[in-house]
Amino acid sequence: VVSPVYITEIAPARRRGLLVAVSQLNIVVGILVAYLSNYLVARVMGAEHPAAWRWMFGMEAAPATAFLVASLLISESPRWLVRKGDRTQAEAVLTRFGHEDPLREVDEIEQSLASERLGGREKLLQRKYLRPLLLAAMIAAFNQLDGINAVLYYTADIFRMAGADKTSALMQSVIIGVTNLVMTIVAMLVIDRVGRKSLLLVGSVTFILSHALAAWVFHTHAQGWIVIVAMMGIVGSHAYSQGAVVWVVINELLPNAVRASGSAAACFLIWLLCICVTWGFPVVVGESTDPMVAGRSAAPAFVFFAVMMLVQFVLVLKYLPETKGVSLEELQQRLGVGE
Repeated sequence: VVSPVYITEIAPARRRGLLVAVSQLNIVVGILVAYLSNYLVARVMGAEHPAAWRWMFGMEAAPATAFLVASLLISESPRWLVRKGDRTQAEAVLTRFGHEDPLREVDEIEQSLASERLGGREKLLQRKYLRPLLLAAMIAAFNQLDGINAVLYYTADIFRMAGADKTSALMQSVIIGVTNLVMTIVAMLVIDRVGRKSLLLVGSVTFILSHALAAWVFHTHAQGWIVIVAMMGIVGSHAYSQGAVVWVVINELLPNAVRASGSAAACFLIWLLCICVTWGFPVVVGESTDPMVAGRSAAPAFVFFAVMMLVQFVLVLKYLPETKGVSLEELQQRLGVGE
């Protein structure tokens, strides 16, 4: 929750999409490293070794320690500093991060926070925040209803349903992780040029095609490269659209006064739906050890995700405003919640 909120508040408008997407890039790199380390542990210890999963979990201590040390070096958010009455330091932070007119931006921040300082802590659930909250909730919901975590969490199982052995399935998971990384980098290069809305619309189309292909693959029990293509299509579609855009758009849409609480609420919705998707997927697939039976059972799940992406396309096209290159305070005015 905190990382994309923080980056949103320190980034210049012209580079906000790119810089917020850095947090998604780090997530994707972490997923790739996790897939790779799991594969290496399985190769060294044997995929069926009873302690293999413990070593897979233990690897997480290293990046967690590195993040703890790095977090001690960051500056405070300029919007938090203004809220605490420290204009001088807020201007210094904005200057450090390349904002063109820090003094003007500090004035805008003060104006946007004026009612909060006068009226006390702003409540999230207010009528004036309804539109940005609904838009943020829409993006958050489709972030899980695109089926990405069903694929990422069960990648090795999906490939085993397609006929691969356990070690080969782990290796194919690495290929998926590389796809995730490459397409995230592509998104970072174009998000501030083509905009957030365009990426979501194009991503919806490639999602629909990829999920339809996956449904066909598992319904017919096709094997070989077509399985990898279908999974790469799903993961790649998420990486350059929903994955790169979700926290950029959510934190751009939410007003200054309720950005932290609104972002936390959106995060709660994401992980609530993540529970539903990741618990529901194996229930739909069933417990059959026969790859053909399990594969055919998986087809309806991919059809469902394809339908959800069709719904996303329609709602994004009709309701979501483009947010690229616009200051956070100006976005508040456009959404009708400026003070």
